[in-house]
Amino acid sequence: MSRRSYDNTRRAEQARLTRRGVLDAARDLLTERGPAAVTMREVAAHAGVSTETVKKTFGTKAALIKTVYDVTLAGDDEPIPMIDRPEIQAVFTATDPRDKLARYAARARQIGERVGPMLAKLLAAARGGDPELTQFRTTIDGERLIGAGVMANHLASTGGLRTDLDPDRARDIIWTLISPEIYELLVADRGWSPHEYERWLAKALADALAPPPA
Repeated sequence: MSRRSYDNTRRAEQARLTRRGVLDAARDLLTERGPAAVTMREVAAHAGVSTETVKKTFGTKAALIKTVYDVTLAGDDEPIPMIDRPEIQAVFTATDPRDKLARYAARARQIGERVGPMLAKLLAAARGGDPELTQFRTTIDGERLIGAGVMANHLASTGGLRTDLDPDRARDIIWTLISPEIYELLVADRGWSPHEYERWLAKALADALAPPPA
């Protein structure tokens, strides 16, 4: 490897580590204090970098928040689409529809545990009328709807959907049941354990969507 290639590789790795440090700092502050009380300057100070570095890397506070959400949702910053990740592939490869939905519920629980505390503050700020966070809410709801549609169409194409449900209606049911508000209501507000939430969600999805057992 030439010195130039080595330098470029080392520079790219340093940039990735800096980016990850900023995301970790932003997640900590957003979870602790909520988005309205967090500035780009404070994120930079928490991460040990300059404010200019944060702005150059992410552009706006809204873009930083969305990136924090995306990385927290995925569990890492690897450029792997959600649909290609092992947890989702395990849903698609299961043969029994109720098993598919149980695995899907396990994934929803995992996401809730990751993003729940931070997302609750972001959604509260969106309800308060912050225009950037209102757009954030619209974006993530749209992304969830797309994901729910993929699951509904998969169930329909594999014979795992009740015959009296069309995929669009099934999509809407999935989208509602996996909403972050339900996770927060049951786990944060009512004191359910994440395991209880997962078990309830798996049954609710199966009862609503899967054909009756033979």
